[in-house]
Amino acid sequence: MLVPNAAIAAKLRALTPARVGLGRTGVSQQTRDVLSFQAAHAMARDAVHARLDAAALAVEIERGAHDAAMVLHSAAKDRAEYLQRPDLGRKLDEASCAALAKLDCEGADLAVIVADGLSALAVERHAGPLLEELLPRLADWKIAPVAIVEQGRVAVGDEIGEKLRARMALVLIGERPGLSSPDSLGAYVTWQPCAGKTDAERICISNIRAEGLPVVQGAEQLERVLRKARRDQITGVAPRGIGAGVEDSNE
Repeated sequence: MLVPNAAIAAKLRALTPARVGLGRTGVSQQTRDVLSFQAAHAMARDAVHARLDAAALAVEIERGAHDAAMVLHSAAKDRAEYLQRPDLGRKLDEASCAALAKLDCEGADLAVIVADGLSALAVERHAGPLLEELLPRLADWKIAPVAIVEQGRVAVGDEIGEKLRARMALVLIGERPGLSSPDSLGAYVTWQPCAGKTDAERICISNIRAEGLPVVQGAEQLERVLRKARRDQITGVAPRGIGAGVEDSNE
């Protein structure tokens, strides 16, 4: 976006990370702006291809947020297959299914799933602090062990919630990076998770990050959504729903 007035451009840049008031050299953009764009694009690509250190995240969660966390894996065997086959990221591999079958979480109010999605960076930065802020607010709830899923998409939470027999699923997942937001975390809440759920049956709180919705405010919003969902026994855009369905770029 080209803004001729330098003062106006400076005011706009103070309000947004968007590229406004770009300078020109003849008919071309200035080199600094071109390099800045290339750097932002590289950060977004790195976020998409980065691998989540699931074991380290499990340790972080067990130390600070919840006393039980487990590492699972989707049916996508690696990052390349995950990006090419979204369907495989929506279901667990056989070993993960077997691990869940050994758990008895009958009557759990909530299953918490953390998936790398399209930004492992977002999960590594924000998932632990968000859970550490959120879960003490739900001290009166029965919460299943936190499931950390490598190569996972939002819908994998439906399978996990169903296998754990939880009343509700919360999926924290790295959102598709933008050129100014490579570390945006999304939170998806689904009542009575099971295979076949659609986006219209979920509630989403997105852009949880320091430059978007800070962790403390994100936890406050999530607590309100979760408690209202449990009270109304529904999520999404059904007639008695408590939120709006969203299009999920990670689905």
